[in-house]
Amino acid sequence: SSSFLHRALEKMEFGKSSIVTHDVTLQSIHAFYSFSLLINFNGSQCWRSSWWSLRFLTTEWYALSSRCFIMGEKDEVKVLQLWVSVFGVRVLIALEEKGVAYEYEEESLQNKSQLLLESNPVYKKVPVLIHNGKPVCESLIIVQYIDDVWGSPRKSFLPQTPYERAIARFWADYIDKKVYDAGARILRSPPGEQRHQATTDLAEIFVTLDKALQQVACGKPFFGGDNIGFVDIALAPFICWFHAYEVLGDLKLPDEKQCPTLCAWIKEVSEQPSVKKCLQDPVKIFEYARDARVKMLGSAD
Repeated sequence: SSSFLHRALEKMEFGKSSIVTHDVTLQSIHAFYSFSLLINFNGSQCWRSSWWSLRFLTTEWYALSSRCFIMGEKDEVKVLQLWVSVFGVRVLIALEEKGVAYEYEEESLQNKSQLLLESNPVYKKVPVLIHNGKPVCESLIIVQYIDDVWGSPRKSFLPQTPYERAIARFWADYIDKKVYDAGARILRSPPGEQRHQATTDLAEIFVTLDKALQQVACGKPFFGGDNIGFVDIALAPFICWFHAYEVLGDLKLPDEKQCPTLCAWIKEVSEQPSVKKCLQDPVKIFEYARDARVKMLGSAD
């Protein structure tokens, strides 16, 4: 069978850099003969079939499809989310990036579903990813889970080396602790020193992120390099909140002179299909934040 594959591959180039029908057909052969073929391949006589098998095994398509095709698995994925939650948007972007089909279930802060309370009994918060009946909570943990389950060696949210992965996790944690906190203080604080301090803090955070992007990306468009990665997914959902921070906090958003790298990143990441599909309308976010401030403080000022 290995010599048959070798002769076939001599005559047909198949998908070269992309998957085509012949590659998919050979996957069915691979499902039954993978171990025997790899063991019996003669490197000098069957180098083409060896090359195809090893190359095909590293494709993202194989990583996604083999779980269903070979193992007979069918993933059932549900996301419990509140539309304004930046944390839930992270989960949606990650699923879109991996091409995973999912069911979206909108939650209510005032009337949390029984499914949410049972799936996240500790925090009772969104987002929750339910994968084949098993819940996973906390957005950054969910994003890493998605990367583990539907990942491939060629397309991972996290870098390859342990040190680079640690750096990525550091900046994602920084975004969690700093960006969200400063933004929340802008929206919840009454006019005066507290709100002014929150606005100052967020402006400084933008400068810090600009410098971080220069160091981490090394001239490439994203924190993840040529493709969006873990840190990009952590930060991108906040973009649709910038307008609310600007209007309700009298905040001057970063400009190209002050934060050139971050401004370029905002434009680039906003055009990514996965991000563009998941980000909410900034005007609707502003209206939601304004109404929430009125309820808390009695005024939108």
